[in-house]
Amino acid sequence: MSTDTPTQERQSHPWQHRLRRFGYAQRARTGVRERLVPPYPEPGTRVWAALGVGPRRAHRLARSTGWAAPLAVALLAGLTRFWNLGSPNAVIFDETYYAKDAWALWKYGYEVDWPKDANDKIIAGHSYVGDAAAYVVHPPVGKWVIGIGEQLFGLHPFGWRFMVALLGTLSVLMLCRIGRRLFRSTFLGCLAGGLLAVDGLHFVMSRTALLDTVLMFFVLGAFGCILVDRDRARARLAAALPDDEDGEAYPDPAVGDGLRLGLRPWRLAAGVLLGLACATKWNGAVFLAAFGLMIVLWDAGSRRTAGALRPWRSTLRRDVPWAFLSTVPVALGVYVASWTGWFAKSGTFSPSLGWQHSGYDRHYAETEGGHGAHGFLAGILNPLRSLWHYEQQVWDFNTTLSSPHTYQSNPWSWLVQARPVSYFYESPKPGQDGCPTDAVDKCAREVLALGTPLLWWAACFAVLYLLYRWAFRRDWRAGAVLCGVAAGYLPWFMWQERTIFVFYAVVFAPFLCLAVAMMIGAILGPRGSSERRRVTGAVVAGTLVLLIVWNFVYFWPLYTGRAIPIDAWRNRMWFDTWI
Repeated sequence: MSTDTPTQERQSHPWQHRLRRFGYAQRARTGVRERLVPPYPEPGTRVWAALGVGPRRAHRLARSTGWAAPLAVALLAGLTRFWNLGSPNAVIFDETYYAKDAWALWKYGYEVDWPKDANDKIIAGHSYVGDAAAYVVHPPVGKWVIGIGEQLFGLHPFGWRFMVALLGTLSVLMLCRIGRRLFRSTFLGCLAGGLLAVDGLHFVMSRTALLDTVLMFFVLGAFGCILVDRDRARARLAAALPDDEDGEAYPDPAVGDGLRLGLRPWRLAAGVLLGLACATKWNGAVFLAAFGLMIVLWDAGSRRTAGALRPWRSTLRRDVPWAFLSTVPVALGVYVASWTGWFAKSGTFSPSLGWQHSGYDRHYAETEGGHGAHGFLAGILNPLRSLWHYEQQVWDFNTTLSSPHTYQSNPWSWLVQARPVSYFYESPKPGQDGCPTDAVDKCAREVLALGTPLLWWAACFAVLYLLYRWAFRRDWRAGAVLCGVAAGYLPWFMWQERTIFVFYAVVFAPFLCLAVAMMIGAILGPRGSSERRRVTGAVVAGTLVLLIVWNFVYFWPLYTGRAIPIDAWRNRMWFDTWI
């Protein structure tokens, strides 16, 4: 217990004292081991006891909820995402690029040009494609992933959507477990995963063969890995601390400044996943930088808690070099390795036709580049130089794309879902394509990439609440969630003149769900609250969650392409900008 007088406390922590008027509160005094590794609360058994289950069995069942509950939420998400996955039986929106590129990658190792009527022929059952190289603007990993489903089930809508639906389902499971570890609460973790399961944007993107869901999966996986690494590293520090006469650990500079944390495989796994994210879409590199900065901050905070006198210097000496090697070079290696198909298909050379049967710009260094290497290193240096030239072209394209598009939107409008993207629309007549025969007028059948509105609007308030928690309560959990939101959202403000779309926001949608879950946890009230406070919080939180679920169900026809009467469709167009 601190014996400082109020005057001494103001002198030792002046900035903290000044912030109290804005709501700042110091952390509760707990043991150093508990601060390093907060324990998971013992799961309650009251529900099982009320059902007549014996104490020992009730305890086992309660402990199993750490996995059983997330698996149940993921099962529900999977059932909805795989239901009627092949509908619409069409190539919708940008599937026209990625579904075909994925098929070509698995066939040739590089993307190819398709004839203009290829989409109609594919839906009709034809899958033949020539081998003329095509210029594409995204790395290959996301297309390799999409192609797995095509190899399993064929070149048709279910085949090219299968892997995206699977990753979308697994991301719900991951978010449940990540939320559980982050909040030390199975309930809040499953709430975050459940919110993601009923987010319309995540749902639609999980049923469409685009790259952004694949990118989201790798980013979320990397976040989970560095979260596990944080707990493991802090547990090593806690285990190394000495105990006093009462058996309580106390901070020790020898541990905080000097302990080497050894091999950190979860950090290495994060590097691999971030490399796969970059090799799906280049904006994965932003998460690599943001998570790298967060890792350094976490390491310094851990050593300070353990008793380090110079936590920043100790972190820079003992943690940062290995953190860098575990992430940046690993991610770069994974990125280059993702182009293996492009490297391996060197093709054939003809004096009259040049290089044939190889990827776009595969032999730039030996031809247009004019400075190809010779000797035994030519087989390594020339392909790398050709790839570098290819990437320069891709950078120029991605940073200057400004072709107007009907559904493009400014990032300022993303959080309120002001301009969703219509992936598919048709107006079947009564008795056709699911339109009821007794319909008075024609029907509307649409697949609309629209986040569940009430969830995204609640997320706006949740982000503000987390900013408060991070700035004035020094809550590292709020900072971690905000890091994911910022890395996925803020960079797009640099390219407001570029043609961009709201569905890019699916990459940080899981972090918004974590933010809403954390806000709902605050609404429910802290541990030790009065019964009246708990009941009031439960009513408010329960009402919000039920409204979000209802909102998802209400827009279900627009998420699945189900034919509904045109008046019912108009009723769901809440704003003119949604049309």
